[in-house]
Amino acid sequence: MGLEQKKEEFYHTLEFNGDSCTGCSHCMMKCPTEAIRVINGKAVLISERCIDCGECYRVCPNAAITLRQDDFEKIYNFKYRIVLLPAVFSAQFPDKITYQQIFKGLISLGFTHVYETENSVDFLIKPYNDFIKERKEKPMISSFCPAIVRLIQVRFPTLVDNLMLIKPPMEVTAMCIKKKFEDQGIPFSEVGIFYVTPCAAKVAGIKSSVVEDPTLISGGVINMNYLYNKVYKEISQKKITSAPDIEISDFRAMSKNALSWSLTAGEVRIVDTERKLAIDEVKNVIEFLEKVESEDIEDIDFLELRACYQSCAGGILCAGNKFLTTERARKRASNATLESAESTEFAGCQSYVRENYHLHGKIYPRSIVKLDDNMAEAMKKMKRINELNQILPHVDCGICGAPSCQAFAEDIVQKGADIRGCIFVQTILQQNNRLTLQEAVQLLKKTWGDKKLDPKKIAELLNELQEGVS
Repeated sequence: MGLEQKKEEFYHTLEFNGDSCTGCSHCMMKCPTEAIRVINGKAVLISERCIDCGECYRVCPNAAITLRQDDFEKIYNFKYRIVLLPAVFSAQFPDKITYQQIFKGLISLGFTHVYETENSVDFLIKPYNDFIKERKEKPMISSFCPAIVRLIQVRFPTLVDNLMLIKPPMEVTAMCIKKKFEDQGIPFSEVGIFYVTPCAAKVAGIKSSVVEDPTLISGGVINMNYLYNKVYKEISQKKITSAPDIEISDFRAMSKNALSWSLTAGEVRIVDTERKLAIDEVKNVIEFLEKVESEDIEDIDFLELRACYQSCAGGILCAGNKFLTTERARKRASNATLESAESTEFAGCQSYVRENYHLHGKIYPRSIVKLDDNMAEAMKKMKRINELNQILPHVDCGICGAPSCQAFAEDIVQKGADIRGCIFVQTILQQNNRLTLQEAVQLLKKTWGDKKLDPKKIAELLNELQEGVS
């Protein structure tokens, strides 16, 4: 498989706030692609390694990682303001709150139309199965989760050709909405489609597509947690009584397949192959793909891979408990009586979808282990990394400011780190009079900053401890 590189920078949703960061290293140790380092006491992102999975955001204890998002007031830039909701949005509300209340709350906030993302899932069943049967690459890997697509690009570049070039339901439903309005003679420039995202990766996927197709999310992307709280407030303060009545039968009328889509095994459910697997949580995905890439696992036709545990119900921007959300969503799916979307308002869109479901262009690899454009130089660097790995302790303590000894060795070879930053190497050098205590302290300060290594503060604390012991 070819490994042609696409050079454009990724759009990243995640932003690191140095003022709030304490250099605790929680994010660095959790990042699945080793995209974070600690320098001068602050977490620093290595852009080309980041897949926007949001694991760093999830574990940061200081709210030092924030998300770039569109201003909610943008909805008023459009005459027709459409909110596109994943089904897990409604599943986060307590059972006492009805769908009627939720949708009226959205109308009360200023939207003119409410649609659920999965309305178009039934139109994708045949394209999905046709695509898998036609392609020689196995396993075919779903491209639904943008974090997984980026993970494969940067961590498993030899598998990019296994990704399915099929538009996700979000874009297909937006395509149906666009067609519906244009069929009514309404120019699409007046229509703002706003997608409500449960995760950071979908923001990045919309803002910076990995293929050539422009997004139809014409308005922007809204943080699900933010919108949930606004709707809940509208309902709790009884502001929805003044909102116009809306007919929600079309919004609720989805099949079991559609309502299950965003949950784990939602895609596996519609795929008609002998061997198919659904795997969620990014660490599990990485472990499995390592086996696929090394050909330890074979004869799998289809893989549904999701970065979050419990899939979209476990997204970092979901306000509700992931397990309760999953329970409500599965209950709604089990109670569904609709067989397919053929009886909904999008029924006339089915043939249009089947003609336009393909993603155009190519998904390019972006390997993070590429050491140099020159092969000879890359081989020299690889040899040097192997030599360093024989010296380093491989305890992955993170004191050097890198998440692992392997990552530290790569940083050294790429001239982004000094081997003396390793606390074990420092000790040996000091023992052999090749490094002074003052030099060792300065090296630690270079990684962890002055605050953690304030000699006066540490001396005072030691005195207090000794007095307490005596």
